[in-house]
Amino acid sequence: MRQLFFIFLFVLVFAPAYSQDDSLSVQLDSTKLKSYPAPNPLAPSKAAFYSAILPGLGQVYNKKYWKVPLVYGGMGLSLYYYTWNNKKYHEYRDAYKDRLAGREVTGELAPLDNDRLIRGQKFHQRNRDLSMLLTVGVYILQIVDANVDAHLLQFNVNENLSLRPQLQQNEIDYKHNMGLTLSFQF
Repeated sequence: MRQLFFIFLFVLVFAPAYSQDDSLSVQLDSTKLKSYPAPNPLAPSKAAFYSAILPGLGQVYNKKYWKVPLVYGGMGLSLYYYTWNNKKYHEYRDAYKDRLAGREVTGELAPLDNDRLIRGQKFHQRNRDLSMLLTVGVYILQIVDANVDAHLLQFNVNENLSLRPQLQQNEIDYKHNMGLTLSFQF
């Protein structure tokens, strides 16, 4: 009996299957991948160039308009603090120079001694330099952001490859389990 079962299984597996219809019909798959335009290799360098010419223009080129106020807000705020600290630095420096020259210091800096005037100079000079460093940092960061964003726009992001959070209830103890579901379709 056992040998008969294996012979039957062998015939089913290796014997060619014929249908009554001789014509071969192929049904097109509805999940065929869509063709996407070829990526433009010059787009990232173009976006970085635009951002270098005028801050925020690379973000406009990438159609990320919401980033432009962040760029100008960051640069404007750091430039404001640069000018404010520069003004205060010159006030302390001029008051110290006046005191060394024997002239009378007037205004809000009059009660300060020489040591406090020197410390005030150093404080505002350090903050002025830091504000300029932040301005340059925001400028460079927006160029890098435009370049990276243009690179990321060239990636094919569709529903064929997706990673989604999933919440399942355990049937034994009815606790909820959190996980990630990775689905890949051709």
